Amino acid sequence: MKIKRFVAQDMRQALRMVREALGEDAVILSNKSVEGGIELTAAVDLVEEMPSDTVDQRIPNTHPGKVQAASVPDDAVTAKDQDDALEDMRREMYNLRRWMQAELSGLSWYDLGQRAPHSQELLGRLMALGLNAELARRLSERVSDFEDIEQAWRKALFTLAGELSIFDSDLLEQGGVVALVGPTGVGKTTTIAKMAARFALRHGHRNVALVTTDSFRIGARDQLQTYARILNVPVRTATSRDEMDDALNMLGDRRLILVDTAGMATAHERVADQRETLAAAGPGLRTLLTLSATTEPAAVQRAMRLFAEFRPDACVLTKLDEAASLGSLLSALIQAGLATAFVTDGQRVPEDLQVAKAHPLVARAAELLAENPIALDPGYLALAFGGANAHVNG
Repeated sequence: MKIKRFVAQDMRQALRMVREALGEDAVILSNKSVEGGIELTAAVDLVEEMPSDTVDQRIPNTHPGKVQAASVPDDAVTAKDQDDALEDMRREMYNLRRWMQAELSGLSWYDLGQRAPHSQELLGRLMALGLNAELARRLSERVSDFEDIEQAWRKALFTLAGELSIFDSDLLEQGGVVALVGPTGVGKTTTIAKMAARFALRHGHRNVALVTTDSFRIGARDQLQTYARILNVPVRTATSRDEMDDALNMLGDRRLILVDTAGMATAHERVADQRETLAAAGPGLRTLLTLSATTEPAAVQRAMRLFAEFRPDACVLTKLDEAASLGSLLSALIQAGLATAFVTDGQRVPEDLQVAKAHPLVARAAELLAENPIALDPGYLALAFGGANAHVNG
């Protein structure tokens, strides 16, 4: 390991000197204020650069990742001892690197606060909104010309709305077969009822029909049949490709057929069954991934991975009226490049179903942050900011 001391007028200049002298892999061991500026002690790991001939020539490396003794005296260190020592060294170097990277992240966050405090505050707000660090950094950079924090905040929210993808037409008005997929409990059945009621009000109940592929939850099937009776529209059950083909043939005179599917919380063999059943609709099928605004960020990511197999055309965001935060959901949609077609914000049928619009969604996210202020830990912000920069620079 190469260790070197640097003295500069400020943190920004000191960090630049570290990078120029030791490279991007350098890490900070310590920092302190000195007369005329700041002193940093930095280091760079040279283990990987060490030539192989500096290792004991008697020890051939016959197994990847392992060092084995060829012929050594009985009282010499054994191959296992050497393996253990090397493994301990690797582990210590890894832990030291992680610790020093965390220290460097903190210094980068401190450096940002010194040279651009309004940018640091804006980043904190955007991450409190629920956005991931990379998206927050990107938005902050795009509004860096605004030094007034409130102007920068409004412009960042406007820019965020531009990042959201919105389905460019009213999907229901096109008719055809539309299936809703998604995890259990996100409100697919209620959303189906809202869509059916809305279409029936515009085009008459004789132009809409319902199909369910859910043979697992009797309550959900009964709920859909109740909605069908209220709306005076037919409902069919299809739990296989052949049954779906028969149901669609029987309902062929309907302009819009809405398909309610079984909810799945985790990867399951039912995914393949559901895909096979929906395949009977042919290439004209349009699929909407249904996501609840109350779902934890990690569960949203898991749902997106699981239901990516269905190749959704867009998504429906449900339960906006119950959400405490929207930023992480919007962040996930932007990251996945998934368009939003509809939102729901209540239990009324069909009033609480709207065509999605980007700016109202972002405005609602900002309102929720104002109603439920979040004070993020400075250490977390520093680590997240450092991780975002590493991702960009890497």
